[in-house]
Amino acid sequence: MKILSPALSQLARLRMGRIEHFMQYPLQVQQQVFQSLLSAAQYTEFGKQYGFSKIYKVEEFKQRVPVHSYETMKPYIQRVMEGEQNVIWNTPIKWFAKSSGTTADKSKFIPVSVESLDECHYRSGRDVFSLYYNNFPDSDVLTGKSLVIGGSHQVNKLSPDSDSYYGDLSAVMLQNMPFYGNLLRTPDLSIALMDEWEEKIERMASTVIHENVTNIAGVPTWTIVLIKRIFELTGTDNLADVWPNLEVYMHGGVSFTPYREQFKKLIRKPDMSYLESYNASEGFFAAQDVIGQEGLLLFLQHGIFYEFMPMEELGKEFPHTLQLHEVELGKNYALVISTNGGLWRYLVGDTVQFVSLAPYRIRVSGRTKSFINAFGEELIVDNSDKAIAEAAAATGAVVNDYTAAPIYFSDGDCGGHEWLIEFEQQPESLDAFIDILDRTLKSINSDYEAKRHKDMALRRPTMHALKPGTFTEWLKSKGKLGGQHKVPRLNNERNVLEELLRFIEKQ
Repeated sequence: MKILSPALSQLARLRMGRIEHFMQYPLQVQQQVFQSLLSAAQYTEFGKQYGFSKIYKVEEFKQRVPVHSYETMKPYIQRVMEGEQNVIWNTPIKWFAKSSGTTADKSKFIPVSVESLDECHYRSGRDVFSLYYNNFPDSDVLTGKSLVIGGSHQVNKLSPDSDSYYGDLSAVMLQNMPFYGNLLRTPDLSIALMDEWEEKIERMASTVIHENVTNIAGVPTWTIVLIKRIFELTGTDNLADVWPNLEVYMHGGVSFTPYREQFKKLIRKPDMSYLESYNASEGFFAAQDVIGQEGLLLFLQHGIFYEFMPMEELGKEFPHTLQLHEVELGKNYALVISTNGGLWRYLVGDTVQFVSLAPYRIRVSGRTKSFINAFGEELIVDNSDKAIAEAAAATGAVVNDYTAAPIYFSDGDCGGHEWLIEFEQQPESLDAFIDILDRTLKSINSDYEAKRHKDMALRRPTMHALKPGTFTEWLKSKGKLGGQHKVPRLNNERNVLEELLRFIEKQ
């Protein structure tokens, strides 16, 4: 396959021209995407309901169409799942990406059209390699295999007599992927399609150690689980010994900040690269265009029209949303999208901050439902990830994962935050870890700092140190092991934390 590398590299360079076009002309490109989406959907049921054929400006679109959550889009999606077409998109939709979000019981079924697969997910995947080649023109990354650590790849019919299917996004993409895509990935489909996560990890580990893996893509938690099993099978503690040609780990799904130091210990290779992407069932939104620099390049020519909602507008049916030319650096926005998969003014549930306006680069700062604001402290995941990383680095700890929730006011006592932190390696001092965590949060969040002043509203955080594997066992007990299931890091209510504490007591 070495002979293919120059050709693939050249194709990647050619694609860079299109990427540079939307970087240079972002507003014009987004306007074209907006007009294309409305033109395609104007005669759908949704398009006729909101008069798409009479909308010519974005402001008219905002005035006519309310912002939708999954719950308000669900009646339309349900009709498509039952076999109706031309409801939300003008081409047949036969595939649905099942998304569980965090640990909620309800599943979301995101419609996936041919256009959203080809123009968004697959094109974005190719663009990630284009961006990587742009950073490393002499790379041999495509001379070997991509190790893809997705979720459950089980594909199911919506009903016995249906010709429509659902599975997680990776399943949908595998089932529709061009043949040449499968030539470049590992493990083979017989393993990738396995639904039982523990057995799949075992089969993957024993198979992929014999491949020439040059790049890995997956969620950090499950990637670590796989790497540790590979170490057990090979007798090494450095993944570079197993795959000397490994170049890059492509991660997403959760912040990489708490995992970065752990990966450096697992992959001791000076020239190892780490590339972040922002990919969800609803669309592939962004990826890192400059390796080693903060910020993900917003993909503007991939069938998605973006709006950005200031957090104070959250909960309104017709909120004031911003377009690209109106956003500001460092402010938190809820992401709102309209897509060629039939989602219209859809609230994704993520919050983003812009770190650059030329070109437009973002970072994922948290979730609209993943925060703690019980006392006006407005703590977001971006804050907690940084504080956890700082405390770990200062105390020699290695953190696998964490979750936190408020401690409510009680008679004679102020409120606080309670943390459950799973350590792969415990800190030299738990008290020091808590103090550094607390001090870092004060330094990066003025609202938290104000509430902590003299313990008036918030007292010093409390912490429970959990043994390795606790969160995995908890997810397993709920039938949510693997895939997109993950522990919610911040909760404004105590239900998740209380459930975890009860589980730990029984162990």
